[in-house]
Amino acid sequence: MDKKITVIAGGVIGSSFPIVFALGGYNVVSYNKWKEEEEKVKEYIDNALNTLVNQKIFTSEEKNSILSRISYTGNIEEALEDVYYVQECLPEKYEIKQEFIKEFEKYAPDEAVMGSSTSGLLISEIAKYAEKPERIIGAHPYNPPHLIPLIELAKGEKSSDEAIKIAKEIFEASNKEPIVLNKELKGFVSNRIQAAVFREVISMVLDGAVSMEDADKAVTFGPGIRWGIMGPGLIFELGGGEGGIETLLKHIGPSLESWLEDLATWTEIPEEAKEKIPDMVAESLKNRPKEIGNDRKSLLKYRDEMLLDILKLHDKF
Repeated sequence: MDKKITVIAGGVIGSSFPIVFALGGYNVVSYNKWKEEEEKVKEYIDNALNTLVNQKIFTSEEKNSILSRISYTGNIEEALEDVYYVQECLPEKYEIKQEFIKEFEKYAPDEAVMGSSTSGLLISEIAKYAEKPERIIGAHPYNPPHLIPLIELAKGEKSSDEAIKIAKEIFEASNKEPIVLNKELKGFVSNRIQAAVFREVISMVLDGAVSMEDADKAVTFGPGIRWGIMGPGLIFELGGGEGGIETLLKHIGPSLESWLEDLATWTEIPEEAKEKIPDMVAESLKNRPKEIGNDRKSLLKYRDEMLLDILKLHDKF
């Protein structure tokens, strides 16, 4: 495709996004202020694509074709010249993102759209000082973006429907699953769900009801497997049998309410959790067989390989 997309900054997210857009057929520019950061992005992309080749997702020739659509620059004016869409992946601080918007509005075409990769900042605040806040939206990925299909497109108070439409079309062309948030939510949708589940895991583990290892197994081999197929609304639709979710909610309603009464409700991570949970996770990791990852490096490899198997079932690779 002739439309130019620019990814601002590297890191785990910014290094992955060029692959996303290149897979969609777009010409992608990766902007990094420092040469050493650019080299890290190149290394990440090469390793990620090698994994896809090793898993027989792509051939070496296809890998080279993908790489040919990715270029690099440390010149911000060059990065934003004639750009159609910008994926900003700068650190999670309002002042840094707000400062970049000044450059975006100075060098990018007036019709260009910018999506921020923020994990929890409000888009309205990010675009607070923008001259044209209507073309600034949230575009929150799930890590790693080149594998996980979900992209959460979030509107700020002044974000336009047209900006959302443009971003949605780009991500759909890149074989992603964009969802649209019609109002601002701290943490977006997926992180809020994840936070709620993790809070309850922490609560049960600290209470001594279950080990961290077994809590992880409960998620992995219980709801996690089903969530990899469909969301809780559809799962409960099936859970209600012929009556669907309406029947289910009527039948388990009282039980569900009693569970909810007993769930954790704290809004600050307990100090005890900060002290104990890392050691518990480390112990759980150490107990895993090597072939499914028993250190960070092997666990990362196992995660990505399993993700690819699941994504193949969803026809995403």
